[in-house]
Amino acid sequence: MSVLDSFSLKGRVALVTGGAGLYGRQIVAALAEAGARTIMASRGIEALEKVAAQERARGLDVQALSFDQSSEKSILGLRDAVYEKAGRVDVLVNNSVLRSMASWSDSAANWEKSMQVNATGVFLMTRAFGDKMAEAGRGSIINVGSIYGVVGPDFSLYEEVGWPQPPDYWFNKGGMQNLTRFTAAHYGPRGVRCNVINPGGYYNNTDERFVKRYAKRVFLGRMANDTDLKGVIVFLASDASAYLTGATIAVDGGLTAK
Repeated sequence: MSVLDSFSLKGRVALVTGGAGLYGRQIVAALAEAGARTIMASRGIEALEKVAAQERARGLDVQALSFDQSSEKSILGLRDAVYEKAGRVDVLVNNSVLRSMASWSDSAANWEKSMQVNATGVFLMTRAFGDKMAEAGRGSIINVGSIYGVVGPDFSLYEEVGWPQPPDYWFNKGGMQNLTRFTAAHYGPRGVRCNVINPGGYYNNTDERFVKRYAKRVFLGRMANDTDLKGVIVFLASDASAYLTGATIAVDGGLTAK
């Protein structure tokens, strides 16, 4: 196999939670463009169906399913539906996030909602699909973390333009780093890899005052764009990264390298 061939995902099946958001869309596109049969899943099925239809119009194999990541029953139902539809899962991308908290002063109930989806739900997804991958003796789990899983907030970036993510986001994305390492250790002997990527800030009609401040913090001098995650996703999903597991990869233009 040539090195370029090792990046191919032809014949593989990939499942992406979320998929209609800023980073999710390019994750789905990357996997499908590399040849994978790609399935998107979340509660917002209408948004997913719109994205899936756009990708199919480009000749790519993308489908959408509905599930609730706060429910283990729904997660197991999704697993069964995917295996009935596709017969296998080679790649799982834990990308879905619930934004239930608005601020430090938000209610305990909204904190608990966040934990149910963003902590417990991610673990249950990983276990449900990881166990099946382990039975098959191969697979790649990719967790979508954040720079805010490894650094604290710089509130000066947000002056006059709004506040950063509330504290549950830091808690969940920080925990995802070590869940990745545990998962890599647990499944490694059975051929299943698990890695986490930490994207930086994504430009989406962002206030130019923030953009200017943020760019000064980044070695590459800009925010992320519509394609910046595609290469690393295909790399981690494919045989090109066959000897990589338990790793944390910053895709942040160098922000966390300072």
